[in-house]
Amino acid sequence: MADPPGCCRPCATCLLCLYSCQWITAKKEKRKGLRTTKCDCSWFLFLFCVFLFTLVWLYFAIIILNDFHNFNEFIFKQRKLWLDWSLVLIIATAVLITYSAVLLVLALCLQLCGQPLKLHWLHKTLLILTALVVAAAFTGLGIKWAEEWRSARISLQATGPFLHIGIVGGMTLLAWPLATFIYRTRSTGLKVFLLLVYCTVMIALYLAPLGIASPCIMEENQLPPKPALVGHRGAPMLAPENTLMSLHKAVDCDVQVFETDVMVSADGVPFLMHDEELTRTTNVQAVFPERAALNSTTFNWTDLQQLDAGSWFLERRPFPTVQSLSAGDRYQVTKQRIPSLEQALEAAKQSNISIMFDLRPENHSDYQSFVNATLEVILQSGIPLQQVLWLPDGFREQVKQQAPGIQQVYGRKRLQNEKEPLLHVNLPYQDMSSEEIRQSRQDNISVNLYVVNQPWLFSVLWCSGVSSVTTNACQVLKEMKHPIWLLPSSTYLMIWIVVDCASFLAILWAFLLLKRCSQRRQPVESETDVLLTKINSLMQE
Repeated sequence: MADPPGCCRPCATCLLCLYSCQWITAKKEKRKGLRTTKCDCSWFLFLFCVFLFTLVWLYFAIIILNDFHNFNEFIFKQRKLWLDWSLVLIIATAVLITYSAVLLVLALCLQLCGQPLKLHWLHKTLLILTALVVAAAFTGLGIKWAEEWRSARISLQATGPFLHIGIVGGMTLLAWPLATFIYRTRSTGLKVFLLLVYCTVMIALYLAPLGIASPCIMEENQLPPKPALVGHRGAPMLAPENTLMSLHKAVDCDVQVFETDVMVSADGVPFLMHDEELTRTTNVQAVFPERAALNSTTFNWTDLQQLDAGSWFLERRPFPTVQSLSAGDRYQVTKQRIPSLEQALEAAKQSNISIMFDLRPENHSDYQSFVNATLEVILQSGIPLQQVLWLPDGFREQVKQQAPGIQQVYGRKRLQNEKEPLLHVNLPYQDMSSEEIRQSRQDNISVNLYVVNQPWLFSVLWCSGVSSVTTNACQVLKEMKHPIWLLPSSTYLMIWIVVDCASFLAILWAFLLLKRCSQRRQPVESETDVLLTKINSLMQE
């Protein structure tokens, strides 16, 4: 088979060696009579599927970064090992996608150069392992972290229009190697099958925008107000979570609500702490090693005040932002102690922000006494009760009677035929669709969704009209003056039409050009075959 114009023999040899792991020159390959078999084509198809599989996983990996801190905390609770597993995820995914992408590019280049697709057994083994690793990752995601499937669905509202353009572009580029293969193969059935599959896929892609719905496809004047920011345990990317420093950093980020978690000590003092154990966010293992695994409610307030609640932040670096802290902030971190609810309420009152909290653990036998102690501190603090947002469901009616001014926040959607309206709702961002958010806005229900860290997710919820979001990244979302993108429907329609037309013309041009090149080569190849036949006959005579 003659080398196509523009494909030099050394380049073809190099590509063949990388793909086949054998040093076979293009000239030697012809002498050996190597050709692409049906088995080779099957392996190329498998390679293409593995590439798409890893590409989809890369998309998922980027999406779940919004919630990966929860995964890090989960691993620490199970194994007592802290590591930023998001780095492991991204590096492993990058290796897999790079490997399959390089192999795919090599295969396409070999096809364009007219060389056989002889994939080496080592590459075949690694491709199978890649497919198994990605399949295991998807399986684990579905079993242990099923809500991330809903996160992926929400992400399509932010990326759908751009994914459509990218996929159309990628499939358009495939037209060239596909046309090259079709004009070279002699199997009519295979030609018809490949053309039907390709045309079906392209038609589906051209019509895909009919099914793409994004809240950010709207006119500029229809954009709802920017959602208010709720600091998740303060500003945990800038200071140790649930500390007074974290609260003040959140105030600097213009948050309107400080979200925290409250527990009650053995001697009845409410304090800020998320985990039931103290091992993750204090030095309890050094101060009280024999009691480190006990529930934090078993410690009295004097014991809790002996613990360092800040140094872990510098040692474990739960977020990459820790590296950029100033020397002054680092010194302040080391001075942090577990704050009492009274101290947090005083700081919130002085900063004129609201405070929203859960009371843990809900299944404790003395939970009612925890509620009483917490209410007593709130009423004695002097903070305006409308600045207190109450999340716990336990003994809620008692709280309404003793402190009717406290704002009640519910962790559920409004029920049908519910007499008492829910004025404030606090839910995971996966639990409310854009339509439900808009309906709640029309019903004057304040909706807060958690935990929202990535700008793309914040943009989608902003366009949907959510009232507020709980975030770890208040310093990032504070700087957003506008959603990442906002397109009027007329502009999106124009982009859709232009992309589809450009793609169709490019595909048509590729097939027509390669058909002309194929027709030019056929007479030359026919004359060569006739000459070789005559020479063979003369030699036999």
